[in-house]
Amino acid sequence: MTEPTRRTLLRAGFLGAGVLATGALRAPLAGASPLVRPRPVLTHGVQSGDVTTDSAIVWTRADKPSRLIVEVSRDESFRHARRIAGPVMSPETGGTGKVRVPGLLPGTEYHYRVVADDDRTCSEPLTGRFGTAPLPFSRRDLRLVWGGDVVGQNWGINPERGGMTIWAAMAARNPDLFLHSGDTVYADGPLTETVALPGGQTWRNIVTPEKSKVAETLDEYRGQFAYNLLDENLKRFAASVPSYVQWDDHEVVNNWYPGEILNDRPEYTEKRVDVLAPRAFQAFHEWHPIDRREAVDGRVYRHFRYGARAEIFVLDMRTYKDANTSDRTKPGHILGDRQARWLVDALDRSTATWKIIQADLPIGLTVPDGKDIEGVANGLPGAPGGRETELAWVLSEIRKRKVRSVVWLTADVHYTAAHEYSPDRATFQDFDPFWEFVSGPLNAGAFGPNTLDPTFGPQAVFVHAPPAANTSPADGFQHFGEINIDGHSGALTVDLRDATGVSLWSKTLRPQRR
Repeated sequence: MTEPTRRTLLRAGFLGAGVLATGALRAPLAGASPLVRPRPVLTHGVQSGDVTTDSAIVWTRADKPSRLIVEVSRDESFRHARRIAGPVMSPETGGTGKVRVPGLLPGTEYHYRVVADDDRTCSEPLTGRFGTAPLPFSRRDLRLVWGGDVVGQNWGINPERGGMTIWAAMAARNPDLFLHSGDTVYADGPLTETVALPGGQTWRNIVTPEKSKVAETLDEYRGQFAYNLLDENLKRFAASVPSYVQWDDHEVVNNWYPGEILNDRPEYTEKRVDVLAPRAFQAFHEWHPIDRREAVDGRVYRHFRYGARAEIFVLDMRTYKDANTSDRTKPGHILGDRQARWLVDALDRSTATWKIIQADLPIGLTVPDGKDIEGVANGLPGAPGGRETELAWVLSEIRKRKVRSVVWLTADVHYTAAHEYSPDRATFQDFDPFWEFVSGPLNAGAFGPNTLDPTFGPQAVFVHAPPAANTSPADGFQHFGEINIDGHSGALTVDLRDATGVSLWSKTLRPQRR
């Protein structure tokens, strides 16, 4: 069987879902009888996320105003299903809807079935599954995968190559959870239909109107998320693995910070990031199974306990950061005072064996923004400066409060690496040794490696990066990470995997006692 071409996809209406997702919902056909109404259609699959011991968020999208109905059952037959009526999916949410399903048993796999009901008829159902978190004293094994950076640098969904196949490789690992480390879309990265590859080959993107320009309106931001869910690999993965999602910069615009004015970006008619970011934020929450009530301030940062062995702390290193300034010596912010204090307090209270910090930026890699600094590390030796001062306080508090077994997971830099941080190598030494694991991209240009900043004493124990900048997904430098925690011993094993699921590097860490 041959792979579908873009022409056959257009004939089959494959691109129509993306168009419908971003503007007005479907209207009745011209000339149709008012007594004959088309049934709703669920256009972009189903997702689950923000799972707790007794609940989960279930998400979908319909092509016309209709109510979200969810049935949940412990068996695939749905013989003893429980029915939950969710919100009306309407133009106000771009047709999306989600509901928290309550009253579930801890540590239990559930099957769910979703329909859209417009009071006259229902859509065809879509199904998915998720597992609730075990109770805090349960020593259950845990497998999670993580990564970020999806459809960046003009590398979109290519049907001739099977689409974004890395999602199928992650699904094959049968994980309990997926941690999405940000750059869930590239709202600032338009796609072209073709990209020239070395050797005379061609990469062919599916392109929708919303992916043909930078996103500025709410509907254009919605279209970024709608586009990614045109990929069947991603849809199947999202239906079977619950997620904890955070954002980074490309959900709005590259390297953004509050108050920025995009004077050097002529493709933007709206130059004020403070106008663009709320639109992007609304679309981000509409299109992901995130419960804003779980977030401390109703935005992004939040934490989830998963049995005795793990607690996951989801950070927001974008909303509260200061400007990307060329002055790297003055104290700066990457988390903001409130989030930084929340993090160390929550870490201190945690009784989980492993405290997994889901960060959207690496700590020790210098990430420039022209002559300025985009990330945490300021690229200078000596005492902490700029945003490093806030991370130095966090790391110092972790040591002072004797919080043990802390691991940082991130993406952002478009390659995979294992970094071991030690005060013995550092210029700032008031912290305990820890590991940071980087993995990505999931479907974007590959870059790197970045320069390590010596302030916190990082050492690159493993790096897998391409030989040239913006290497295409066809060249094999796409990555995801995997964590396995043994419920009995508490040992944590990390694997950095390529796009086919092959482990490139592995390390087992033993828990430390407080």
